[in-house]
Amino acid sequence: MDLSIASILTLDGLTNGAIYALLGMGIVLVFTVTRVIFIPQGEFVAYGALTLAIFQTGKTPGTVWLLLILAGVAALMDLATVWRHSGSAASGLKAALRTFAAPAVICAVSAWAGPRNLPIGVQALLTVFIVTAFGPLVYRVAYQSLAGASSLVLLIVSVGVHFAMTGLGLLFFGAEGFRNPPFWDERMALGPLNVSGQALIIFAMSAALIVLLYLFFERSLYGKALRATAVNRLGARLMGISTQAAGQLTFAMAALIGALSGLLIGPTTTVFYDSGFLIGLKGFVAAVIGGLASYPGALLGALAVGVIEAFGSFWASSFKEVIVFTIILPVLLWRSLKSGHSDEEH
Repeated sequence: MDLSIASILTLDGLTNGAIYALLGMGIVLVFTVTRVIFIPQGEFVAYGALTLAIFQTGKTPGTVWLLLILAGVAALMDLATVWRHSGSAASGLKAALRTFAAPAVICAVSAWAGPRNLPIGVQALLTVFIVTAFGPLVYRVAYQSLAGASSLVLLIVSVGVHFAMTGLGLLFFGAEGFRNPPFWDERMALGPLNVSGQALIIFAMSAALIVLLYLFFERSLYGKALRATAVNRLGARLMGISTQAAGQLTFAMAALIGALSGLLIGPTTTVFYDSGFLIGLKGFVAAVIGGLASYPGALLGALAVGVIEAFGSFWASSFKEVIVFTIILPVLLWRSLKSGHSDEEH
C-alpha cells in the first residue's frame, strides 16, 4: 500500500459511494414518508441497468410487458375499490383508466423503439420512464391498502416484494449478466489517478440529484406536502394532503433514483437479475448510519461505506461484504444506547 494505491482505492470508493448515497437517500425518503423500509430499492437499480442493456441488443425489454401487467392489476384494483365505495361503475372505470393510461403509453412507445436501435441517450430516457412508472404501481398493489399497518408488517411486505421482483427479473431478463457501454469513454490523468469520464458523470449526476432533492423539499409545494406527511400523517390528511398521493409520489421518486443509479452503475460492473439486492443493502447500511431520517447522514454514510468497501477489497477481498455489513452493528448499538429508552416505556 502506497499513496498512489490509496488514492486509486479512495477514488473507487467515492465513486461507488456516490451510487450508494442515492440509494440511501431513496430509502430514507420512502421510510420517512410511508414508514416502509424499502428493501426492493436495489431491484430498481437492476431493472434500470438491464432494461438499457436489452435496448442495446435491439430488443424490447421484458420490463415493458411486466409494467403493462402491473398497470393492469393496479387498474383493476382501483376499479374495484372506487366502484365499491361510490357505487358507480363509471367512476371506477375513470379511476382505472387514469392508473392504466400513462404506463400503457410508455409501454407502447418502448415496444416501438426497442427494435429500432435508437441512440443510447434516447434508450436511457425510455429506461428512466419505464422504471419510474413501476414506483407508484408497486405502492398501489403492495402497500396502499396496508398504509396503516405496523412497520413490521410493512417490512414483511417489502421482503415479499423483493423476492417477487427478483423472480420476475429472472423470468424477463434471464440469468445472463449484462454490462452497458459508458456514456463518456474519455480518461483523464490527475496526478497518480486516471479518472474515467463515467466516474465524472456519476459524481455530477449524484450531486445534481442531491441538490434537486433539497430544492424539491425546501422550495416546492409537493415537497412540503411530503414533509408534512412524514411529520404527521393524520395532520396532513386533516389539512387536505392525500397520503395515498404522497405515497405514490414518494415511490415514483424512489424508482427514479433507482433507475438513474442503474444507468450510472451499468457501465462499471456486470449486472445480473439479482445484483440489486447487495447494492440495495449497501444503500440501506448508509441509510441506517443516517438514522433512516437524515439525508446528509445517509450521504456521509454512503461515502464511508464505499471507501471501506474499496479498502476492504484490497486487504481482504473475500470478506469485503462482511466488513461492509458489519458496520451496521456498532451503529445500531450506538443509536440504541443514545436513545435511552426501552419498549416498556411506550
